[in-house]
Amino acid sequence: MKTSQDIIKALIRTEKSTAVEPQGKYLFLVSPSSNKIEIKRAVEQLYRVKVASVNTMINRGKMKRVRYQVGKTPDTKRAIVTLREGQKIEVGQ
Repeated sequence: MKTSQDIIKALIRTEKSTAVEPQGKYLFLVSPSSNKIEIKRAVEQLYRVKVASVNTMINRGKMKRVRYQVGKTPDTKRAIVTLREGQKIEVGQ
């Protein structure tokens, strides 16, 4: 069984993700094999908040050239977690 730390890898802090924080939405980097129900339970357990909805997206890795070889950046899965009204995750500045 996967633990919450295995499912939620990181809280993503970008300009776009901080723009939607006042709406109660947070962006997480998650395990590619996790589903929406597991992500919801993991966020509720780790951050002690109530989750309203979870939307996921898979970003495919890009082909990159490294000297004379061709490499590929890894595929990632992200989750946009919407919290219930009045809930907030304390984020260090």
